[in-house]
Amino acid sequence: MDKSLQYHRRRSEQDGGSGTELTQELFVGGEWMDRSAYGKTFDVTNPANGEVLATLPDAGRKEMQRAIDAAAGAQKDWAATTAAYRAGVMREAARLMHERQEHLATVMTLEQGKPLAESRGEIVYAASFIEWFAGEAERVYGRTVPASAPGKRILVIKRPVGVTAAITPWNFPAAMITRKLGPALAAGCTQVIKPAKLTPLSALELAKIFEEAGLPAGVLSVVVGTDTGAITSAVMEDRRVRKLSFTGSSSSSAIPTG
Repeated sequence: MDKSLQYHRRRSEQDGGSGTELTQELFVGGEWMDRSAYGKTFDVTNPANGEVLATLPDAGRKEMQRAIDAAAGAQKDWAATTAAYRAGVMREAARLMHERQEHLATVMTLEQGKPLAESRGEIVYAASFIEWFAGEAERVYGRTVPASAPGKRILVIKRPVGVTAAITPWNFPAAMITRKLGPALAAGCTQVIKPAKLTPLSALELAKIFEEAGLPAGVLSVVVGTDTGAITSAVMEDRRVRKLSFTGSSSSSAIPTG
């Protein structure tokens, strides 16, 4: 067994705690929502042994609507930032992901079950999306197109579409987020994320990193709960959400498509 997982198990056996610090909160509109304020919670467990790793607030429609409100409120200011500023925040987030690779990988293995070596590899892979799209943020150019009338030109200016949403699966709980979040942030869009309820801790760790990297409040929210239909319907029914990126099973796809 890897020494990181040995440490986690030893701490758990000694005092009922966790050798790896795991969040017990959701991230909505730039605020961490403690489970003590909720009457309903759900457990995140280790698939290898059934151990309860964390107990999170069981969010639903109300929390997703709050996240969308925050994203819509932050959209104008985030879109107005320079490409260099957005790229700087993203590069700092990628740097922190590399710096905390071991912690992020351990969290992933504990909640998802893949070998620790594969989790380490996924963190590097996930960070690469943020790094690449940080560069793309500074390469978003418009176009000048010849017109059919003499002496005229058609000017194409690219603008952020607005609030975006991401629904992600359990099997790649970090990389499937960053490949959706990266282009949204680079383009100047805010995003609400609904990770799989089996693996929400990796998403919340990423939220911590982006907050520390300087991402403004409201630009990113992570909402997860056991009532997937209520959460996703809140996304689909809100006209302020202009784009949705979904990766998941065929059964889950029936929810966002109706």
